[in-house]
Amino acid sequence: MTVQNSDKTPSRKQRLQEKQRRQLAVVDTVDKAEVKVRKAEAELAVAVAEAVQVFGDERSASEALDMPVEAIRRFVVIATNEAALADAANAAGKS
Repeated sequence: MTVQNSDKTPSRKQRLQEKQRRQLAVVDTVDKAEVKVRKAEAELAVAVAEAVQVFGDERSASEALDMPVEAIRRFVVIATNEAALADAANAAGKS
């Protein structure tokens, strides 16, 4: 005689599917967060590049923003790259 239990434990396949579903959900969440981080970093880079122009040079911007000169330079490079990508995209769209 077998006992029928309405609270059946999930099969190995069901457990694996649930684990995979959770893993994919986490990967999706991380991917979305990375996109937000890249966008925020690009926006910060543009603001820092503008600060360099306003304050006259990287050292002055570094002091005013209380940010290491190396970070200032990194953001200026990012802003320059973003501007180049935008220019390239605009040029490609016009051809």
